[in-house]
Amino acid sequence: MIRILHTADWQIGKPFGNFEPDRRGELRAERFAAVARIAALAEERGCDAVLVAGDAFDDNTVPDRDLNRTLDAMAGFGGPWVMLPGNHDAALSVSVWTRLRRLTTRATIVVADRPEPVVLKDGALVIFPAPLTRRREGADLTEWFDHAATPSSAVRVGLAHGAVLNRLPEKAEAGNPIADDRADKAKLDYLALGDWHGFVEIAPRTVYSGTPEPDRYPANAPGHVAIVEIDAPGVAPRIERFRIARFDWRSMDVRLDGGIGALDDALAALARPGETLLELTLSGSLSLRERVRLDQALAAWSARLFDLRLSDEGLLDEPDEEDLDHIDVGGFVRVAIERLRAKAADPQDPERAAAQLALRMAYVEHRRLSGND
Repeated sequence: MIRILHTADWQIGKPFGNFEPDRRGELRAERFAAVARIAALAEERGCDAVLVAGDAFDDNTVPDRDLNRTLDAMAGFGGPWVMLPGNHDAALSVSVWTRLRRLTTRATIVVADRPEPVVLKDGALVIFPAPLTRRREGADLTEWFDHAATPSSAVRVGLAHGAVLNRLPEKAEAGNPIADDRADKAKLDYLALGDWHGFVEIAPRTVYSGTPEPDRYPANAPGHVAIVEIDAPGVAPRIERFRIARFDWRSMDVRLDGGIGALDDALAALARPGETLLELTLSGSLSLRERVRLDQALAAWSARLFDLRLSDEGLLDEPDEEDLDHIDVGGFVRVAIERLRAKAADPQDPERAAAQLALRMAYVEHRRLSGND
């Protein structure tokens, strides 16, 4: 039996420039930790090889310090790592791969930067790589798999980075095409792919492992590796999806109609808030009283979550009579408040957002002055 671990899209060196420095550093460091977890898993499961299907590095300018930290993390697995250049770390004449070859490491690294078979386990396992030598290719670089001969006793595994045709959203098919029947045409026992960041068996015996540590908010099952067992050539592989990720990047849409209970329930269900990056979209309508409660709740959760990104353009303030009574004013000030209320309720008024904010500020200020904070 052949057992391999399939991973891809580590993107070591990703800058995470839209985060504050402390969080940016922690996210960058976690990518090395994810590699170490992959190495430990491969060692524990007795894998014959780890296949890295492209984009191990975010670009070809990743500093040597990051290369060395990656190699140190990989040293926990005693078998071979077969590493494919992807579109972020293409096999240029001078690249991350030419530098990596000069570094000292305890890990066994096979840089698959040429379209030629990589023979492992005394010929029982043959890997067919399709390395990228530039960021985008118009041709299907896996075509050569179809004509590559191997002994009948060898398990045939393809290794590629790109977009499987007719199976992914159109935007994902902009370059580096891979035929959706490549596994059948080339008589592959398994085709290990990278580029798509979520785990999916996209075609028969054709799998994207996804990135092991997420770096964005999609709902396409990132954060995994594949453990693949193949009993013999021509026998269907057993594919296990195994979670590696520490951080949970999550998008959440919550509608609030009159109260914030739905948000309280949704946030309370988060298992590990301190390791959750939440993209929160709120819609609906709240009284000013509930809006103040919402602001207080969000401030508390912002301190608990690893990161909170809020979009509340669809959430409207709808002050009621009780709200306005709390703004204990009369005369022309009350008239002004009523006018703000009318503007805030009119979706066609260009000053609607400003009126909502002014009402909220007036409400909060009057509560503060009256000692009802």
